[in-house]
Amino acid sequence: MPSKQILKEFSLKGNVAVVTGGGRGIGKVIALTLAEAGADVTVVARSMDKIEETAKEIRRMGRRSLAIATDVTSADQIEEMVEKTLSQFGKIDILVNNAGTIIRKGIIPLPGTKLRGWQLVTDLNTKLDEGEWHNVIDTNLTGTFLCCRAIGTHMINREKGKIINMSSTSADSAAPYYSPYNVSKAGINMLTRSLAIEWAPFNINVNAIGPGWFPTEMTASRFENPELRAQMTNGVPLGRVGDLREVALLAVFLASPASNYLTGQIIYLDGGALAQ
Repeated sequence: MPSKQILKEFSLKGNVAVVTGGGRGIGKVIALTLAEAGADVTVVARSMDKIEETAKEIRRMGRRSLAIATDVTSADQIEEMVEKTLSQFGKIDILVNNAGTIIRKGIIPLPGTKLRGWQLVTDLNTKLDEGEWHNVIDTNLTGTFLCCRAIGTHMINREKGKIINMSSTSADSAAPYYSPYNVSKAGINMLTRSLAIEWAPFNINVNAIGPGWFPTEMTASRFENPELRAQMTNGVPLGRVGDLREVALLAVFLASPASNYLTGQIIYLDGGALAQ
Protein backbone atom coordinates (compact mmCIF):
# COMPACT_ATOMS: atom_id res chain seq x y z
CA MET A 1 0.00 0.00 0.00
CA PRO A 2 1.38 3.45 -0.87
CA SER A 3 1.90 5.75 2.12
CA LYS A 4 -0.58 8.55 2.74
CA GLN A 5 0.93 11.80 1.51
CA ILE A 6 0.01 15.48 1.46
CA LEU A 7 1.34 18.06 -0.96
CA LYS A 8 4.01 20.00 0.92
CA GLU A 9 2.36 23.31 -0.01
CA PHE A 10 -0.66 22.39 2.13
CA SER A 11 1.33 21.34 5.19
CA LEU A 12 1.28 23.54 8.28
CA LYS A 13 4.10 21.72 10.01
CA GLY A 14 6.18 24.11 12.11
CA ASN A 15 3.48 26.81 12.11
CA VAL A 16 1.77 28.35 15.12
CA ALA A 17 -1.87 29.39 14.90
CA VAL A 18 -4.22 31.42 17.08
CA VAL A 19 -7.93 30.60 16.69
CA THR A 20 -10.51 32.76 18.44
CA GLY A 21 -13.91 31.33 19.22
CA GLY A 22 -12.20 27.96 19.27
CA GLY A 23 -14.30 26.26 21.92
CA ARG A 24 -17.22 25.23 19.73
CA GLY A 25 -18.67 25.10 16.24
CA ILE A 26 -16.65 26.34 13.28
CA GLY A 27 -13.79 27.62 15.45
CA LYS A 28 -13.26 24.30 17.19
CA VAL A 29 -13.24 22.33 13.95
CA ILE A 30 -10.82 24.82 12.37
CA ALA A 31 -8.48 24.57 15.36
CA LEU A 32 -8.50 20.77 15.23
CA THR A 33 -7.99 20.67 11.46
CA LEU A 34 -5.10 23.15 11.54
CA ALA A 35 -3.48 20.88 14.11
CA GLU A 36 -4.18 17.86 11.92
CA ALA A 37 -2.30 19.68 9.13
CA GLY A 38 0.69 20.14 11.46
CA ALA A 39 0.18 23.42 13.33
CA ASP A 40 0.52 24.11 17.03
CA VAL A 41 -2.55 26.05 18.18
CA THR A 42 -3.54 28.59 20.80
CA VAL A 43 -7.28 28.21 21.33
CA VAL A 44 -9.10 31.34 22.48
CA ALA A 45 -12.60 32.02 23.83
CA ARG A 46 -14.30 33.53 26.86
CA SER A 47 -15.11 30.11 28.36
CA MET A 48 -12.08 28.20 29.61
CA ASP A 49 -13.90 24.86 29.86
CA LYS A 50 -14.68 24.65 26.16
CA ILE A 51 -11.30 25.74 24.86
CA GLU A 52 -9.42 23.50 27.28
CA GLU A 53 -11.23 20.51 25.80
CA THR A 54 -10.25 21.63 22.29
CA ALA A 55 -6.64 22.06 23.43
CA LYS A 56 -6.63 18.56 24.97
CA GLU A 57 -7.83 17.07 21.69
CA ILE A 58 -5.03 18.87 19.85
CA ARG A 59 -2.43 17.60 22.30
CA ARG A 60 -3.72 14.07 21.79
CA MET A 61 -2.80 14.53 18.12
CA GLY A 62 0.80 15.11 19.17
CA ARG A 63 0.69 18.87 18.60
CA ARG A 64 1.28 21.59 21.19
CA SER A 65 -1.70 23.66 22.32
CA LEU A 66 -2.59 26.43 24.74
CA ALA A 67 -6.07 27.33 25.95
CA ILE A 68 -6.28 31.00 26.92
CA ALA A 69 -9.53 32.52 28.14
CA THR A 70 -9.81 35.88 26.38
CA ASP A 71 -12.54 38.42 25.76
CA VAL A 72 -11.82 39.66 22.22
CA THR A 73 -13.49 42.99 22.98
CA SER A 74 -10.68 43.73 25.47
CA ALA A 75 -7.43 45.04 23.98
CA ASP A 76 -5.60 44.32 27.23
CA GLN A 77 -6.72 40.68 27.34
CA ILE A 78 -5.75 40.21 23.69
CA GLU A 79 -2.28 41.62 24.30
CA GLU A 80 -1.87 39.28 27.26
CA MET A 81 -2.97 36.31 25.12
CA VAL A 82 -0.44 37.24 22.44
CA GLU A 83 2.34 37.54 25.00
CA LYS A 84 1.53 34.12 26.46
CA THR A 85 1.49 32.54 23.00
CA LEU A 86 4.81 34.10 22.03
CA SER A 87 6.32 33.08 25.35
CA GLN A 88 5.25 29.46 24.79
CA PHE A 89 5.73 29.08 21.04
CA GLY A 90 8.07 31.92 20.06
CA LYS A 91 6.02 33.11 17.08
CA ILE A 92 2.57 33.34 15.51
CA ASP A 93 2.18 32.42 11.85
CA ILE A 94 -1.60 32.15 11.51
CA LEU A 95 -4.52 34.09 12.99
CA VAL A 96 -8.11 32.90 12.58
CA ASN A 97 -10.63 35.50 13.75
CA ASN A 98 -13.69 33.37 14.37
CA ALA A 99 -15.14 34.70 17.64
CA GLY A 100 -18.64 36.00 17.09
CA THR A 101 -22.13 36.49 18.43
CA ILE A 102 -25.58 37.31 17.10
CA ILE A 103 -28.89 38.79 18.17
CA ARG A 104 -32.12 38.24 16.26
CA LYS A 105 -34.19 41.36 16.72
CA GLY A 106 -35.59 44.21 14.65
CA ILE A 107 -34.21 47.71 15.07
CA ILE A 108 -37.74 48.84 15.96
CA PRO A 109 -41.05 46.93 16.27
CA LEU A 110 -42.96 46.45 13.02
CA PRO A 111 -46.68 46.44 13.97
CA GLY A 112 -48.63 43.68 12.30
CA THR A 113 -45.66 42.51 10.25
CA LYS A 114 -43.74 39.26 10.48
CA LEU A 115 -40.82 38.92 8.11
CA ARG A 116 -38.87 35.81 7.14
CA GLY A 117 -37.37 34.15 10.22
CA TRP A 118 -39.60 35.94 12.72
CA GLN A 119 -39.93 32.71 14.73
CA LEU A 120 -36.36 33.13 16.04
CA VAL A 121 -36.58 36.80 16.97
CA THR A 122 -35.69 37.57 20.58
CA ASP A 123 -38.50 40.11 21.01
CA LEU A 124 -40.80 41.47 18.30
CA ASN A 125 -42.22 44.20 20.53
CA THR A 126 -39.19 46.20 21.70
CA LYS A 127 -36.53 48.15 19.85
CA LEU A 128 -32.91 47.09 19.58
CA ASP A 129 -31.00 48.95 22.28
CA GLU A 130 -27.47 50.33 22.16
CA GLY A 131 -26.08 47.60 24.38
CA GLU A 132 -27.40 44.85 22.09
CA TRP A 133 -26.01 46.64 19.03
CA HIS A 134 -22.58 47.16 20.57
CA ASN A 135 -22.36 43.59 21.86
CA VAL A 136 -22.54 42.24 18.31
CA ILE A 137 -20.42 44.94 16.65
CA ASP A 138 -17.79 44.90 19.40
CA THR A 139 -17.44 41.12 19.41
CA ASN A 140 -17.56 40.44 15.68
CA LEU A 141 -15.95 43.51 14.11
CA THR A 142 -13.99 45.32 16.81
CA GLY A 143 -12.70 42.00 18.17
CA THR A 144 -11.38 41.11 14.73
CA PHE A 145 -9.71 44.53 14.46
CA LEU A 146 -8.11 44.24 17.90
CA CYS A 147 -6.72 40.75 17.23
CA CYS A 148 -5.39 41.81 13.82
CA ARG A 149 -3.74 44.86 15.36
CA ALA A 150 -2.08 42.93 18.18
CA ILE A 151 -0.83 39.99 16.13
CA GLY A 152 -0.23 42.02 12.98
CA THR A 153 2.54 43.93 14.74
CA HIS A 154 4.37 40.65 15.35
CA MET A 155 3.75 39.44 11.79
CA ILE A 156 5.01 42.69 10.28
CA ASN A 157 8.22 42.45 12.29
CA ARG A 158 8.74 38.92 10.92
CA GLU A 159 7.46 39.84 7.44
CA LYS A 160 5.33 36.71 7.40
CA GLY A 161 1.77 35.82 8.30
CA LYS A 162 -1.63 34.47 7.34
CA ILE A 163 -4.82 36.06 8.64
CA ILE A 164 -8.23 34.47 8.10
CA ASN A 165 -11.28 36.48 9.13
CA MET A 166 -14.68 34.86 9.49
CA SER A 167 -17.28 36.70 7.45
CA SER A 168 -20.72 35.43 6.36
CA THR A 169 -23.06 35.44 3.39
CA SER A 170 -24.99 37.92 5.56
CA ALA A 171 -22.38 40.51 4.59
CA ASP A 172 -23.76 40.56 1.03
CA SER A 173 -27.29 39.20 1.47
CA ALA A 174 -29.09 41.01 4.26
CA ALA A 175 -31.59 39.07 6.34
CA PRO A 176 -34.35 40.76 8.38
CA TYR A 177 -33.85 40.99 12.14
CA TYR A 178 -30.06 40.60 11.79
CA SER A 179 -28.93 44.21 11.27
CA PRO A 180 -26.00 44.33 13.74
CA TYR A 181 -24.74 40.94 12.51
CA ASN A 182 -25.10 41.92 8.84
CA VAL A 183 -23.25 45.18 9.43
CA SER A 184 -20.48 43.53 11.44
CA LYS A 185 -19.80 40.98 8.72
CA ALA A 186 -19.85 43.60 5.95
CA GLY A 187 -17.32 45.55 8.02
CA ILE A 188 -15.13 42.46 8.32
CA ASN A 189 -15.08 42.19 4.52
CA MET A 190 -13.78 45.73 4.10
CA LEU A 191 -11.34 45.37 6.99
CA THR A 192 -10.00 42.25 5.26
CA ARG A 193 -9.46 44.10 1.99
CA SER A 194 -7.93 47.14 3.70
CA LEU A 195 -5.43 45.12 5.72
CA ALA A 196 -4.55 42.99 2.69
CA ILE A 197 -3.45 46.13 0.85
CA GLU A 198 -1.67 47.73 3.81
CA TRP A 199 0.21 44.60 4.83
CA ALA A 200 1.02 43.08 1.43
CA PRO A 201 4.52 44.66 1.40
CA PHE A 202 5.25 42.63 4.54
CA ASN A 203 4.30 39.27 3.01
CA ILE A 204 1.11 38.98 5.04
CA ASN A 205 -1.95 37.45 3.41
CA VAL A 206 -5.35 38.57 4.71
CA ASN A 207 -8.45 36.76 3.48
CA ALA A 208 -11.93 35.94 4.75
CA ILE A 209 -14.27 32.97 4.64
CA GLY A 210 -17.99 33.68 4.28
CA PRO A 211 -19.90 30.56 5.33
CA GLY A 212 -23.48 29.95 4.29
CA TRP A 213 -25.61 27.59 6.36
CA PHE A 214 -23.68 25.28 8.67
CA PRO A 215 -24.89 23.43 11.76
CA THR A 216 -23.48 25.17 14.85
CA GLU A 217 -24.74 26.15 18.29
CA MET A 218 -25.47 29.61 16.88
CA THR A 219 -27.71 28.22 14.12
CA ALA A 220 -29.19 25.31 16.11
CA SER A 221 -32.59 26.94 16.63
CA ARG A 222 -32.99 27.42 12.88
CA PHE A 223 -32.03 23.82 12.15
CA GLU A 224 -34.51 22.58 14.75
CA ASN A 225 -37.41 24.36 13.04
CA PRO A 226 -38.62 22.20 10.07
CA GLU A 227 -39.95 25.20 8.13
CA LEU A 228 -36.76 27.23 8.51
CA ARG A 229 -34.53 24.24 7.77
CA ALA A 230 -36.45 23.68 4.53
CA GLN A 231 -35.97 27.35 3.62
CA MET A 232 -32.22 26.93 4.11
CA THR A 233 -31.81 23.87 1.94
CA ASN A 234 -34.22 25.14 -0.73
CA GLY A 235 -32.13 28.29 -1.04
CA VAL A 236 -28.91 26.38 -1.76
CA PRO A 237 -28.30 25.26 -5.37
CA LEU A 238 -26.32 22.24 -4.16
CA GLY A 239 -29.38 21.24 -2.14
CA ARG A 240 -27.77 20.83 1.28
CA VAL A 241 -26.21 22.71 4.16
CA GLY A 242 -22.47 22.63 4.70
CA ASP A 243 -20.31 20.35 6.79
CA LEU A 244 -18.01 22.05 9.31
CA ARG A 245 -15.04 20.10 8.00
CA GLU A 246 -15.48 21.89 4.67
CA VAL A 247 -14.92 25.29 6.31
CA ALA A 248 -11.89 23.96 8.14
CA LEU A 249 -10.30 22.56 4.98
CA LEU A 250 -10.66 25.96 3.31
CA ALA A 251 -9.00 27.51 6.36
CA VAL A 252 -6.08 25.08 6.00
CA PHE A 253 -5.65 26.18 2.39
CA LEU A 254 -5.71 29.87 3.34
CA ALA A 255 -3.22 29.25 6.17
CA SER A 256 -0.84 27.24 4.00
CA PRO A 257 1.82 28.15 1.41
CA ALA A 258 -0.63 26.95 -1.25
CA SER A 259 -2.44 30.32 -0.95
CA ASN A 260 0.63 32.58 -1.00
CA TYR A 261 -0.64 34.57 -4.02
CA LEU A 262 -4.14 35.01 -2.61
CA THR A 263 -4.95 38.08 -0.53
CA GLY A 264 -7.80 40.52 0.00
CA GLN A 265 -10.42 37.94 -0.96
CA ILE A 266 -13.71 36.95 0.63
CA ILE A 267 -14.46 33.35 -0.28
CA TYR A 268 -18.10 32.43 0.12
CA LEU A 269 -18.59 28.80 1.05
CA ASP A 270 -22.35 28.60 0.56
CA GLY A 271 -23.24 25.87 -1.91
CA GLY A 272 -23.89 28.50 -4.58
CA ALA A 273 -26.51 30.49 -2.64
CA LEU A 274 -25.09 33.93 -3.47
CA ALA A 275 -24.65 33.02 -7.14
CA GLN A 276 -28.40 33.06 -7.71
